[in-house]
Amino acid sequence: MRCSAIVVTHNSGATIGPCLEALAREDCEIVVVDNASADDTVQRIEEFVAWNPVRLIANEQNIGFGAAVNQGAREGNGDVLLMLNPDAIAEPGAVAELLRCLETTEASTAGGALLESDGQPARGFAFRRIPTLAVLLYEVLLVNQLWPGNAVNRRYRYLDADYAQLQEVEQPAGACLAVTRTAWDSIGGFDEQFFPVWFEDVDLCKRLLDNGSKIFYCPEARFRHSGAHSVGQLAFREQQVFWYTNMLRYARKHFSQAQVFILRLAIVKGMLLRSVAALFGARKAPLGEALSAYWEVVRAVW
Repeated sequence: MRCSAIVVTHNSGATIGPCLEALAREDCEIVVVDNASADDTVQRIEEFVAWNPVRLIANEQNIGFGAAVNQGAREGNGDVLLMLNPDAIAEPGAVAELLRCLETTEASTAGGALLESDGQPARGFAFRRIPTLAVLLYEVLLVNQLWPGNAVNRRYRYLDADYAQLQEVEQPAGACLAVTRTAWDSIGGFDEQFFPVWFEDVDLCKRLLDNGSKIFYCPEARFRHSGAHSVGQLAFREQQVFWYTNMLRYARKHFSQAQVFILRLAIVKGMLLRSVAALFGARKAPLGEALSAYWEVVRAVW
């Protein structure tokens, strides 16, 4: 199998170098799509391109993660498309292991082991199940935050899984996701309406599964991952609005109208709960900013 690695960057100057250096040691075509970075990301990529066969696409505006991956996929020539975040660094042989995993399991999609700073797999993040209405309700109504060990959350995040074992899963993280070209083309790639990020990888895996694809987690394909590179650059208000509007967009595609209505009500209630909590000091942003963000979410989903 020929591999095309697609790396989407946005203000990724601090991370893109090690990512590309690791990929260059793998037998894989590299396509980098930059989403209008304002830092030195493009300069660093161009310096790397001078000595390595890397294709750079520099967008003049941020078109979102999904659209940028689609753009890179059109440029790549591989039989397998490997989506890799710029803060994910392949350990030696990781890409070859991922391709081998696809071949031996006869799967169309596979995710690698995303390792945290201590070298352990990112439990609850590396792969999850496709979210049900109950899963999303537990999230928006603060149940998971107050009781993370509940049965719904444990099942959704595979918290009881053995992360050292090869296994069939439903949704590997989009930070490291390999899809065969045939499967990719069969569903038309990412839905670009999930802008700029969040739920596009969930939607992709849901459509792949609905199309009969098998998806595997491959523990021997190891990638060191610092995490939250792109979303950490968003303002608190943007994080809230993008997360919940894309959640609702996903629900509208895959849930019944009644379930969507229930989710909308729950999001509004969740924003009220978060507003009350913010008044008592439980917040991740200044009080005024937090309350303004929660109100903006209510307006966006209702």
